[in-house]
Amino acid sequence: MTKRARARANLLEDFLTHLEKERDVSPNTLVAYRRDLSEFVEYLGDYYGGQKWTWDGIDRLAIRGFLSHLTRRNLNRRSIARALSAVRTFYKYLHRNEKVEANPARGVSSPKLGKYLPGYLDRTQTEIVFASAELRAREGRFGDVRDFAILELFYSTGMRLSELRGINRSDLDLLSQQVKVRGKGRKERIIPIGDHAALALRNYESKRDELARAVGVSGPDREAFFLSARGKRMSVRTIQNAVKKLLGRVNESAGLSTHSLRHTFATHMLDAGADLRAVQELLGHASISTTQIYTHTSVERLKQVHQKAHPRG
Repeated sequence: MTKRARARANLLEDFLTHLEKERDVSPNTLVAYRRDLSEFVEYLGDYYGGQKWTWDGIDRLAIRGFLSHLTRRNLNRRSIARALSAVRTFYKYLHRNEKVEANPARGVSSPKLGKYLPGYLDRTQTEIVFASAELRAREGRFGDVRDFAILELFYSTGMRLSELRGINRSDLDLLSQQVKVRGKGRKERIIPIGDHAALALRNYESKRDELARAVGVSGPDREAFFLSARGKRMSVRTIQNAVKKLLGRVNESAGLSTHSLRHTFATHMLDAGADLRAVQELLGHASISTTQIYTHTSVERLKQVHQKAHPRG
C-alpha cells in the first residue's frame, strides 16, 4: 500500500471510529457505512484508472458516476440512497476537520424513494397466528414458550428486531408493564406492554431462569432476556427463523417477517384511532413522514371496503 493510499485508509478508519465512539451509531449502520464506503473506494480506483487520487480531489461527477455504478449493479433506490448518505456524511466529517475544502456530495441528488405498502397481518390472520402459537406454548417446551413471548412482545410494542434482541433483564419491568429499548443511534425510549404480552413474558421468564440454572449462563449472556437453548443471547437469525415459522401458519409464500409485526402493530393502532404522533413516538421514528406510510395502508384497506360495500363503489 502506497503512502497516499494509507493516508486515505486512515481517514476512513478515523471516520468510522468517530461514528462508533462519538456519534454512537448502531452496529448495523456502522457495518453498512463501512461496506458502502469500501465500495466507493474500489470504484474510485477504477474511475481514475489506477492514477493517484485524494479525497480532496473527488468532484461531483465522480460521485454521480458511483451512483450510476450502483444502478448498473441493480441495487434498489433505497440502497443507493444509503450509499450516498454514507459518502455525504464522510465528506461532512472531512470538511469539518479541514481535510477537504468542500463537500462534493452536497450537490448530488438522492434517488427518489417510492412509497410502498408494507406487508402486515389483518385481524383474522393475527388471531390465527396467536392462537396457534399460544396452543404450542401451553405444552410447556422452552422454545415454544419463548417464541410465543417474542411474538407477543413484537406485536404489543412494534419494536425493531435489533431492539428486541438487545433487551436485558433489567430493561423489562413487568410490574408496571413497560420495556426500555435502544433504537437507532442508541436512542432509548420506554414502550408500554399490553396485558397479553406481559403474561407471555412472565411465563417465559420462569422458563428462562430454569434454563439459566441448568446450563450455567455466564458472562454477557447472563443479562440477556431472550436466550437460545444453549443459554446464549439469541442471534438475529434465530429470532427471524422463529417468527417466520409462526407467521408461516398464515401464508408461507407471503414473505412475512419480524418487520411485518412492526407494520401490523402500527396499522392496527392507527385503524383503531391512535394519534399519529403517539405511534411515531412508540415506533421510535425520527420523522413523522416515516410513520405516515401506515396511514396509506389504512386508506388502501378502507378503499377496498368501500368498493365491496358501496352500491356504486
